[in-house]
Amino acid sequence: MDLSFLLSNLKNPTLLFFVLGVLATMVKSDLEIPASSSKFISLYLLFAIGFKGGQELAHSGLNAEINLTLLLAMLFAAIVPFYTFFILKTKLSAENAGAIAATYGSVSAVTFVSAIAFLENQQILFGGHMVAAMALMESPAIIIGVVLMRRYGNKENEGGTSFRSLLHESLTNGSVFMILGSLIIGILSDSHQAEGIKPFTTDLFKGFLSLFLLEMGMLAAKRFAAFKHYGAFVSLFALIIPVFNAVLSICITHYLPISSGNRFLLAVLAASASYIAVPAAMRQCAPKADAGLYIPMALGLTFPLNITLGLPLYWFLVQNF
Repeated sequence: MDLSFLLSNLKNPTLLFFVLGVLATMVKSDLEIPASSSKFISLYLLFAIGFKGGQELAHSGLNAEINLTLLLAMLFAAIVPFYTFFILKTKLSAENAGAIAATYGSVSAVTFVSAIAFLENQQILFGGHMVAAMALMESPAIIIGVVLMRRYGNKENEGGTSFRSLLHESLTNGSVFMILGSLIIGILSDSHQAEGIKPFTTDLFKGFLSLFLLEMGMLAAKRFAAFKHYGAFVSLFALIIPVFNAVLSICITHYLPISSGNRFLLAVLAASASYIAVPAAMRQCAPKADAGLYIPMALGLTFPLNITLGLPLYWFLVQNF
């Protein structure tokens, strides 16, 4: 990998704001982003990426590549929680294994947004349908993770949530609902009318992303040490499995008629782990699973790995394999 390319990514302003957030926590600064502002920023990012993706999808229409990519996205969302559950169950309870498996089968919207910013910086084209691919990967992973923990866990530790309630929870989770809704609105909106909000959805995007990553840096640093008592196994899992999933995706798509930008985004989705949608669902259907384990794994280790070293590594592999 070209060292200058890696250094260029590490000097990306949005990434440097993430580092600033980590440093703020480490030096015990009183820097903070108000909860109401943080919620607005996260909703804005989901709205902007969903709307832009819907507009792109409306212009491109459905074709063989789009259908294939969406199918692959759902396939990854089903396979990853299945095989990771049995790896995790060798060291952890079925409840924790299921929650972590769902976390790593699902996706991180912020990692995806960072990947799009990475492509835009490199002036690399990608399809708006990748937003739909991201949204479609949330629910299958949650459902499979819960099914596995109920199949192999203790009966007394099972949550009382029905399959219908679980499906409803995963689809109506705020982040999923916002991005799906924005995607649909983007598809339905008239292109000329949509130009009126383009400054809001495009020009302000990277500024809000920088603020959001600042907060993510502070959260990651606070939660990094929360799962030390689980040992090196979970730390290695959080660092190795994302890279393995990305490489697996890149190897599979190498033989398929999918553009390099879309291959990259699919690899990033396969590598990312959810720390928003999955925890919201697990509170309802897996109350015995330790949130102090699966949230720090995703936010404290996998997220920083992906946005620092992961993005340039995955792009290098897409270009060369």
